[in-house]
Amino acid sequence: MCGIVAYIGYREAAPLIIKGLKRLEYRGYDSAGIALLNDKGLNIYKKKGKVAELENELQHKEISANLGIGHTRWATHGEPNDINAHPHFSQSEHLAIIHNGIIENYAAIKTSLIQKGYTFESETDTEVLINFIEDVKKHKGCSTEEAVRLALSEVVGAYAIAVIDLEEPGQMIAARKGSPLVIGVGQNEYFFASDATPIIEYTKDVVYLDDHEIAVVKDGELAIKNLDNQEKGPFIQTVELELESIEKGGFEHFMLKEIYEQPKSIADCMRGRLNADTAHIQLGGLIHYIDKLATAKRIVFVACGTSWHAGLVGEYLFEELARINVEVEYASEFRYRNPIIEEGDFVIAISQSGETADTLAALELAKHKGATILGVCNVVGSSIARLTHAGVYTHAGPEIGVASTKAFTAQVSVLSMMAIATAKQKGTLTDEEYRSLLSEMASIPRKIEQILQLDEEIKDIAKLFTFASNFIFLGRGLNFPVALEGALKLKEISYIHAEGYPAAEMKHGPIALIDEDMPVVFIAIKDSSYEKVMSNIQEVKARKGRVIAIVNEGDETVRNMVDFAIEIPNSHEMVSTLLTCIPLQLLSYHIAVMRGRNVDQPRNLAKSVTVE
Repeated sequence: MCGIVAYIGYREAAPLIIKGLKRLEYRGYDSAGIALLNDKGLNIYKKKGKVAELENELQHKEISANLGIGHTRWATHGEPNDINAHPHFSQSEHLAIIHNGIIENYAAIKTSLIQKGYTFESETDTEVLINFIEDVKKHKGCSTEEAVRLALSEVVGAYAIAVIDLEEPGQMIAARKGSPLVIGVGQNEYFFASDATPIIEYTKDVVYLDDHEIAVVKDGELAIKNLDNQEKGPFIQTVELELESIEKGGFEHFMLKEIYEQPKSIADCMRGRLNADTAHIQLGGLIHYIDKLATAKRIVFVACGTSWHAGLVGEYLFEELARINVEVEYASEFRYRNPIIEEGDFVIAISQSGETADTLAALELAKHKGATILGVCNVVGSSIARLTHAGVYTHAGPEIGVASTKAFTAQVSVLSMMAIATAKQKGTLTDEEYRSLLSEMASIPRKIEQILQLDEEIKDIAKLFTFASNFIFLGRGLNFPVALEGALKLKEISYIHAEGYPAAEMKHGPIALIDEDMPVVFIAIKDSSYEKVMSNIQEVKARKGRVIAIVNEGDETVRNMVDFAIEIPNSHEMVSTLLTCIPLQLLSYHIAVMRGRNVDQPRNLAKSVTVE
């Protein structure tokens, strides 16, 4: 949610920041703005809408500057409009700020500032924060850097901020708590951003700011301090991200590109970890925890959205293969009750970004209660990766489309490997079963390539359902979570109401919705629930529902029962979810495109939910 880009150095700041904001559009936003500091003063330009509208606003303006801060806002406090957009001035217009996150005690601070004579133009908590910093600076007689430190010591909530001061044109101040912030280190220049995508064109040397840390660039030097004013040496890392990976590469949308990248992203996920020829599997991040995991009495997955669906798949896998009791929790619910977590429990967070606010808070709670906490995430150096005892990166590469595709299959791939490795360690798999599963996992990239060849066929089916107003997705066992994921993909990007259900639950309510206008998608592969799913299909057809079925190659029985059948390669039931989800991604994508939706940036959604 929201995006920060800031620059201080020798380049022209405005075009660099605008380009960076476009790279962060995938995070979700409703307005954009930029503040530039030059010898003519400190100026702010901001507009409701897309970055392109801000870019138009800047035409014919004097925007030459070597220092600037830019922001894309996803509205929290105050509706999307020009006034509430960031950056925000302080009352004197000497300070300007951009801010991701939420200041929870802003109302009390605002009341105090109003009593001191401050007035506010916007409805945002961010304008309150910059005026609070200015008030501290005025009454303490201190520097802006010190005022930021003192103010942040009193605020409650989450933030990633960048602050510039008209009176100190060679300085940039940034800080974070709960919202990500990365600093790119160049030659006599520094870049600040919510993630590395706006930075990699210029440098691969980065510093990931930790919670409660303040970064100050002054006179070309970078210093990192904590809120107690203790200086820390910047820990510079090399980011492994290529510019081509964040460009469309000839595809119409990032989402379609990322669907097609899945054979490679899953292969990358397994590379060096799984070798079917030598019957070997090893996850480096779990080397010191695999014994403990194999003897765990309980595993709790915490996640949100698509990652929660991956956790549901993981539940089936760990319980079936490793015979360990598993619970899957919405992180947002887990953190607000008093969960029973005991020493010896494993709490595993699943998050594409590694920055999901609710998931991070759930981990903090579990860690406090004595659980071993692990992470499954995609972004190296993310907050979850730094907080957990250990974990496994998915190596899916950057996912720009808001609707997750390759991140989901990479998460399921990691959870599959974790479950197989744990079962092997525990002795709940025979050698034959173990080798068979490794062989099946190794075959997944090739089988997904086969499914992608059905794209035109799936597009033709999508044409017939472009104007549907409702969908139901049904599956059983391991493929019930895939039904949930298929429904989520469709509603996210096409805005069609869609529900996912266990197929057997249809008779307990959803069957009332079935008529000739109701499309029903069944996952009807030949697994342990095959016969039961065929009975569910008959129940829908008896009520004139229109059925799309995902079936195995050559399954004429189901094909003859349904309106449309999409055939996928045969596979072991335990890895089938990595195949059955692909046609549902393509179906949702094509329906959304035909409805004229903004597939990569669906309305109201953000890629990384870094606020509650």
